[in-house]
Amino acid sequence: MSAIRIQVINPNTSQAMTETIGAAAKAVAAPGTEIVAVCPSEGVPSIEGHFDEAIAAVGVLEQIKAGRQQGVDGHVIACFGDPGLLAARELAQGPVIGIAEAAMHMATLVATRFSIVTTLPRTLIIARHLLHQYGFHHHCAALHAIDLPVLALEDGSGQAQERVREGCIRALKEDGCGAIVLGCGGMATLAQELTRELQVPVIDGVSAAVKMVESLVALGLSTSKQGDLAFPEAKALSGKFQALNPF
Repeated sequence: MSAIRIQVINPNTSQAMTETIGAAAKAVAAPGTEIVAVCPSEGVPSIEGHFDEAIAAVGVLEQIKAGRQQGVDGHVIACFGDPGLLAARELAQGPVIGIAEAAMHMATLVATRFSIVTTLPRTLIIARHLLHQYGFHHHCAALHAIDLPVLALEDGSGQAQERVREGCIRALKEDGCGAIVLGCGGMATLAQELTRELQVPVIDGVSAAVKMVESLVALGLSTSKQGDLAFPEAKALSGKFQALNPF
């Protein structure tokens, strides 16, 4: 099989976080898999609510179109809210995997119940919505927030990373869970160390999504173009959205 190219999209504009996410993706990619880590040039510096997600979704679609034109084999949306996921699947030819979706799926393969550790408390509501949407509500034991913003993971102090560790320990003591899902793309490089320390599966969605894309491509499976995920209907887009026309 020829080499696989996977576009990993950080939906916020943080270059530092894009590098973190790209490093995590490359660490698990199979030999011969090329990781193309990108982020939009315009948008929000971090994604911490519905408003941020709405803006970020446009940047995701722009990157999806660019990746498709560059011939990538699949795409990862590396934000735990999975912003623009279904719209991205409409626009893409290859598979598109969101990191929340990927992490939740992986967690159910290695444990009957998992907990989620994420950033700000307001994002817990978005995670709950996704649990219901993806059908994993009954598998989730609890959700925890470290009560620090996303960009605290990139400030170099290590405070956010320690809060993540403490949140994972708390989840194991209180929740009766068998696995932990890290609820932010910026936490991606913490999973392996925490798995070793805590002796339970700690799952990063970036890594999980990369392996899922690799598997789908290896199986010759692409996003269905039948039904609601068919390419968008041809119509005249105006203003800045003209660039998103898939035709």
